[in-house]
Amino acid sequence: MEHIKSLTTYIASFVDELVEANVEEVVVSPGSRSTPIAMLMAEHPDIHVHLNIDERSAGFFALGIAKAKKKPVVLVCTSGTAAANYYPAVIEAHYSRIPLVVITADRPHELRDIGAPQAINQNHLFGQYAKWFVDTALPEESADMNRYIRTVASRAVHTAQAIPSGPVHINVPLREPIVPDLSIEHLWSQGKRGKSYVAAIHGEASLSEKGFEEIAKRLKGTTKGLIICGDQMSLKAVNSVCCLAESLSFPVLADPLSQLRSGKHSKENVIETYDTFLKSDKVDERFHPEVVIRFGAMPVSKPLLQFLKAHEPTEMFVVDQGKGWRDPTLRSTVMIEADDTLFCEELIKRLSANQEESTSWLRLWKKINAQTAQALRTLTSGQEWFEGQVVQEIVDVVPEGTALFAGNSMPVRDIDSFFLNTEKDIPLFVNRGANGIDGVVSSALGVSTAYDHTVLFIGDLSFYHDLNGLLAAKMHNLNLTVVLVNNDGGGIFSFLPQSKQEKHFEFLFGTPTGLNFEHATRLYDGTFSSASSWEEFRHAMNHAFVKGGLHVVEIRTTRTENVETHRSLWKLVSGEINLSNGEE
Repeated sequence: MEHIKSLTTYIASFVDELVEANVEEVVVSPGSRSTPIAMLMAEHPDIHVHLNIDERSAGFFALGIAKAKKKPVVLVCTSGTAAANYYPAVIEAHYSRIPLVVITADRPHELRDIGAPQAINQNHLFGQYAKWFVDTALPEESADMNRYIRTVASRAVHTAQAIPSGPVHINVPLREPIVPDLSIEHLWSQGKRGKSYVAAIHGEASLSEKGFEEIAKRLKGTTKGLIICGDQMSLKAVNSVCCLAESLSFPVLADPLSQLRSGKHSKENVIETYDTFLKSDKVDERFHPEVVIRFGAMPVSKPLLQFLKAHEPTEMFVVDQGKGWRDPTLRSTVMIEADDTLFCEELIKRLSANQEESTSWLRLWKKINAQTAQALRTLTSGQEWFEGQVVQEIVDVVPEGTALFAGNSMPVRDIDSFFLNTEKDIPLFVNRGANGIDGVVSSALGVSTAYDHTVLFIGDLSFYHDLNGLLAAKMHNLNLTVVLVNNDGGGIFSFLPQSKQEKHFEFLFGTPTGLNFEHATRLYDGTFSSASSWEEFRHAMNHAFVKGGLHVVEIRTTRTENVETHRSLWKLVSGEINLSNGEE
């Protein structure tokens, strides 16, 4: 049948060009209208297809794969509300700059807006959150149409990858019959020329010689400066930032997601406990910076945000190749569109070593950091059962190279406070684009496709919110160890002002569920254990790493006690800080 041949060669050309554009991973959710796309994806020898039944879970699973592998990942679903379920993941991908290629099958134009089943308006479904949208032409068998659809595929992948990376949306209308003919000869070569039909070359954003000279001039003579690093730092950028800090004698306030706190690189100037000591009244005018250089997204720490607002620097340079204007402090003076590594390397060439006055400033920050780190180690190890100590226990027990994915709300904040500098390589991931609790399990499972071991540190409400994401672990034999902090509700709300409104707090914010997560774990063939001591916790974790597969290690805590312990700990740490004799 001529239609089937046209459909098959057209979609085959599309799929093959995605591969030529460096797509290796595809996440498919089952559906009828997307049949030819899904079948040809599965047929292509160079594509790894992951089946994920729930589209919301599938979206976050794909996002996790793209985060970990730093490559574009394709999503495929049928028409109708299936596509709408991708929306939360698309939003997260937009704000966290993750390259996703979202492919939604659709009814042909004559069946739109007339009451046909499973037909909604999918044009620009994701609005401003998609970098690019195209409603493709209907399949035809011709040389020009093969050129057209290959160009669409290539453009989509390269647009998703172009800085700032993000999601693109391809809507593909298809007429019935929709089952392709996989027996057609030369299936993948229609309209092909060379390796790819059309390639894109991405350059690195940089400044002019004059631009670098001007910034170097403004930094020379500055003795009280800070380098602040947020999410999305590459390994190359990590090393370059450390070299820049050495040249300037500036401390580096490193968010855990910057990847600066773990690994074999130099951490001589890396300050990791600022979230704790910036709460202290010991931080006075001596710590007021003259200049701040910021890389990546704004760090998690609220005390750091408040510090920058209260101690406004004369100059704040925000380096962002993606032109994002990401500055919630509203204190930036210069937005710099440049590659992080290139910026550091070019600036170092133009800087001379700072003098003693600047190194005195650095010693002040290093002293308070060392005292705070020592106090945190001592005081948390003295706690019998404390949520914050979970972080250090995880760091101590995980094998080298284990990925750690943190849930939002309290887990990422405890990571920020208690993840201290370590030589152990522990890549850290969090969905901090939109900071939501949806899809965290699925994203962690996506990350697990790239690592031998992955640990998910998560609270009970976030875990409940994405329980069906666990099906991916069962279907794809993935290794995920879930450290589940179960305080029966939304623990972070207990730190917020509404916690004082006792009349409605538990009903509206505390939201206890009383769920037994062992049943859900066993539903997906996972192993469940509830630890009541740190010795039991370590034993369960080590067993999980040896056995592999899905493991849930639960730690039960009490929300009110957790708040009291956190607050008393901050007071105790503040008492341990001694900055007498200035910075000496």
